[in-house]
Amino acid sequence: MTSASSPEVLRAPLVVEFPFTRSLGPVQSAFLTGLRERTVLGVKTTDGRTLVPPVEYDPVTADEIRDLVEVATTGTVTTWAWNHEPRRGQPLERPFAWVLVKLDGADTALLHALDAPGPEAVTTGMRVRIRWAAERTGAITDIACFEAYEGAPGGAAAPHSGQFTDPVTGIVAAARLDYTYAPGRAQTAYIKALSEQRTVGERCPSCRKVYVPPRGACPTCGVATTDRIEVGPRGTVTTYCIVNIKAKNLDIEVPYVYAHIALDGADLALHSRIAGIPYDQVRMGLRVEPVWTEGARFPDHYRPTGEPDADYDTYKELV
Repeated sequence: MTSASSPEVLRAPLVVEFPFTRSLGPVQSAFLTGLRERTVLGVKTTDGRTLVPPVEYDPVTADEIRDLVEVATTGTVTTWAWNHEPRRGQPLERPFAWVLVKLDGADTALLHALDAPGPEAVTTGMRVRIRWAAERTGAITDIACFEAYEGAPGGAAAPHSGQFTDPVTGIVAAARLDYTYAPGRAQTAYIKALSEQRTVGERCPSCRKVYVPPRGACPTCGVATTDRIEVGPRGTVTTYCIVNIKAKNLDIEVPYVYAHIALDGADLALHSRIAGIPYDQVRMGLRVEPVWTEGARFPDHYRPTGEPDADYDTYKELV
């Protein structure tokens, strides 16, 4: 057991980012292609309402709907919120309002940005119009933003074929989340120990289970865990999967094995890659040990120890 003194809690910027690729059905294809051509399309439901943005199935009846209509590029703000500090990738780099706009001819509202000098210039019920992006590709960003408008209202929704030259059939949406991660007292101690090539968990004072990685509290008993216990370094493969798809920016040849490993003395399995053995020879009960690389803060992978396989009864509760 080690001391339960509290080291300084770590903090670090963290970015989670991945490109999401999806194909478009006929309704969404027409909508996004229309934006490229400065045309806003909605869809008419079975009860006569016009939905903008359009959907492919009626939200009331669940019937498939394909009746496209064109609505105006002007509309009315139904509600709004001021964004005083725009984030990376948002429509405008200066402060702006998020607004729900019911375009003339539509029965639902579209969420987008409103370019305004300040919150005092924004009101519910104000009239606005679309400001189109100079370069349009068939995406919601083809609407650069909304702006205040003093002109006459647009007309009623009119039927539209949805046919355009070179329609957009798929999109790639770059999902990204930037935030500062603070692992907390328990995981700070866990990460610090890993930098010393040790694995440290915490034991519940009630049920006596040792959690690795530690969570700061027992998820079963609901009490704080403060006693730090060094576990491993060896452990047992409890279950595993064979990875056959190569991940971008990951220099590991496929196929390879990713496994849950119950370290000796721990009551929770952690996961890591298994190497040093053909992928088709990895098995439940395999005894493994960590392999560290210089300067790493966690094991690069686990490899077989050469010990006999663990008996199933010794790890069945962790499968």
